[in-house]
Amino acid sequence: MRKYYLDNLRCLTVALVVVYHVIYMFCGVIDFAVIGPFRDSQPQDGLLYLLYPWFMQLLFLVAGMSSRYSLEKRSVREFVRSRTQKLLVPSTLGVLVFGWMQGWISMSMANAFASIPAEAPGAVRFLIMTLSGTGVLWFAQLLWFFSMLLALVRCFESGRLYAACEKLTLPWLVLLVIPVYLSGLVLNNPVVVVYRFGIYGFSFFLGYFVFAHEAVIERLSKAALPLSLAALALGILYLVLHFGDDYANAPTVSSVEAVVFGWAACLALLGGMKRWGDREYGLVKYLAPRSYGLYILHYLPLSAAALLLHRAGFSALPSYLLTAAAGFGGALILYEIVSRIPVVRYLVLGRKGARHVSR
Repeated sequence: MRKYYLDNLRCLTVALVVVYHVIYMFCGVIDFAVIGPFRDSQPQDGLLYLLYPWFMQLLFLVAGMSSRYSLEKRSVREFVRSRTQKLLVPSTLGVLVFGWMQGWISMSMANAFASIPAEAPGAVRFLIMTLSGTGVLWFAQLLWFFSMLLALVRCFESGRLYAACEKLTLPWLVLLVIPVYLSGLVLNNPVVVVYRFGIYGFSFFLGYFVFAHEAVIERLSKAALPLSLAALALGILYLVLHFGDDYANAPTVSSVEAVVFGWAACLALLGGMKRWGDREYGLVKYLAPRSYGLYILHYLPLSAAALLLHRAGFSALPSYLLTAAAGFGGALILYEIVSRIPVVRYLVLGRKGARHVSR
């Protein structure tokens, strides 16, 4: 049976990732590979603080849930093969297709070409640009790694832990924030800060063992309203306490306020979408099989548009609107083109056939 609330939640979160990157391009908090702010004070940057603590964590939770459902229908070997094709191929070989373009744009924003010696061979410059163009594909890399760990776990996990997790009541689900917080303190890449192996890996396995149970999601749905109000209050508190801080780096990203707000938002969105959004919508029916492509492909047209608009001297409002149009529209156009070219489709989307797949 199709779980429409998961499709809706996945599409909503990916759409918010695009919106996040639109604001991010012109933010005044992060100063690496962005255009920079239009003015000293930008209230719209607050949206970055309200999204960053939870939206990628939620994607890993949903990925863990989807992995459980996938393994109920296929063998571990088939699961490894499909995840390798869908995740590892685009995040490694796929970078060779568009990575150099994304790398050129990101390095231009960061003025990074000035740090490359003039005598450096062209091949070295191309390699640097390609590696710099990994961009949003870090999510696919981490998800593949966690999926391979899950395949190993499946080889010896008897099912007792999974069965026990079904009994977790709402208070215990809320208290999971404690190990979530602790996981956020370990296995963090100090250079590329998005590689948070601890909290994202733990969230992935929570999705698999805990939230894949319909009984658990039902408990969240019954408490959706108070959970949503709590998440809203915690989000406002976090914004008030940390607006102006570097939200993507420690200590802010791993602070108690950020993690508690992020966890409340994840629980509220899982429960809320189950309660109020467990139905098929026309737009989501179109986007669901394209959501992965939208995630992978949006950053290239979005960042290119931001750079061009900045160099053309556009003001804030048209820059935001046109960059958003490029992110959504450009990604979907690219998807329709890429999905029709066999070799490119395999490298970029991890798909051999032309048929749309959403999971």
